[in-house]
Amino acid sequence: MRPLLLTLFFFSLLSLLDAGSFERDGVTVKSNGKTYTVKRIIPEICQKIPINNHMLWTGNYASKEVPEACKSTYVHTKGKLLPMHLDEDLETYGELEVLATLKEMQTNPNLLLIDSRNEEWYEYRTIPGAINMPFRYFKYRDNYEFHFEYALKHLGVTKDKEGEYDFSKAKTLVLFCNGPWCSQSPSMIYALLEIGYPAEKLKWYRGGMQDWLGAGMTSTRD
Repeated sequence: MRPLLLTLFFFSLLSLLDAGSFERDGVTVKSNGKTYTVKRIIPEICQKIPINNHMLWTGNYASKEVPEACKSTYVHTKGKLLPMHLDEDLETYGELEVLATLKEMQTNPNLLLIDSRNEEWYEYRTIPGAINMPFRYFKYRDNYEFHFEYALKHLGVTKDKEGEYDFSKAKTLVLFCNGPWCSQSPSMIYALLEIGYPAEKLKWYRGGMQDWLGAGMTSTRD
């Protein structure tokens, strides 16, 4: 029942909240000793930019008439584009669902936002409230046995007397990496599925940091 209730929570939350006010007012999150208001950051000058082809789609960039504060330019020529759905029982999230996750996480310890990138990426910039679990601990778990087993305990996974994994108290995870072309979070998701982690307790933020920053969302780096 828990996955169904969680899904219903997100639907009810997003239906009750005006999407505009949700992204504008944001969610207060404590992360690594700091407090963030996670929201969409739109400088006042950017609100005056008209929505038309000339202003938004001049070549590969916004028009020269658009102030620098209103532009987001990131590398998009790396990796390999991934499908929208990794598994039929696994939900794919967008920015508003991640915001809803952050909101519920403040009172629900059984819900985690996971940055599956390697440490240097996480330390440079991430989504406030996310914890770091590098994908390699899971994909190459035979080489990282200690890290893998320690991470599983944090996820609520234990072993029974026969040495089989017990997922009855497994937490619901929302995983992300660098963008829709990044294979790190899918690699971690597939590794979790291989050991029997319930697909309905895994959520994938496909857009990752590229879409998060492209949408003007708060990060841990100014």
